[in-house]
Amino acid sequence: MEISANTRLLAVIGDPVTHSLSPVMQNAACRALGIDAVYVALRVPARGNALATVLQALTTTGGAGNVTVPHKEAVERSVTRKTDLCARAGACNTFWTENGVLVGDNTDVHGVRGALGALGVDGGRWLVVGTGGSARAVAVAAAEAKATLWVRSRHPDRAHQFAEWAKRLGVQAEPAHGPVEVDAAINATPLGLGERDPLPIDPKDIRSLRVALDLVYAPGGTRWVRTLRERGAAVAASDGREVLVRQGAAAFVRFFPGTAAPVDVMRAAVERALRA
Repeated sequence: MEISANTRLLAVIGDPVTHSLSPVMQNAACRALGIDAVYVALRVPARGNALATVLQALTTTGGAGNVTVPHKEAVERSVTRKTDLCARAGACNTFWTENGVLVGDNTDVHGVRGALGALGVDGGRWLVVGTGGSARAVAVAAAEAKATLWVRSRHPDRAHQFAEWAKRLGVQAEPAHGPVEVDAAINATPLGLGERDPLPIDPKDIRSLRVALDLVYAPGGTRWVRTLRERGAAVAASDGREVLVRQGAAAFVRFFPGTAAPVDVMRAAVERALRA
């Protein structure tokens, strides 16, 4: 990949961000289509003015990109214009510039719905673990799928607040205290980025589970996904690689309007990276 003065800069911003495979995936897509752009990962601390400074620089240079933890909600508040989906979620994971202003979208919703659909889930009873930006995308997806949503958090007051917010989206939502009976469980926390992280939720606390989706991804699957499989549970379990590909393909179209995303190339790049 040759980089010149004409090369467009794309970036994923977050902290931590070294785990992200968005650069691998998006650079593979640009190479496949001969697009003069480079996609990088930028560690942007939450403290101080780092986020505002980076967003201003990307806006000034006509950049675009994605957002990961912990900045999705803050970026939603920072963009000049936003799509309806971004506003409904209150979280932004995709941004680009138009006429010198920053525009925000939320392609995580597309990624979550697509990944759950591939696992055979559309509607029913869902449990979301977490209350951050990724969980907000799950809530919007639940509203679109007309699913009932249970919310679990280490902080019961946050689960209650999140459920009340989700109700305003039209979701039948309640905080989860103790074991629950659901069709699908979605981990929307960062737990799993580290191999020594505790499980986001003990499988014994989820009854009648058919599908487990971890929004975190890792070589060999995350510990939570592996635990479900090792226990012989009759559960279709997947980590977040398919969510990554589907939301990334939707983001690619925002970066390069009128250009179809090479989804197979992007998926293959992610799979290669996770096998390496």
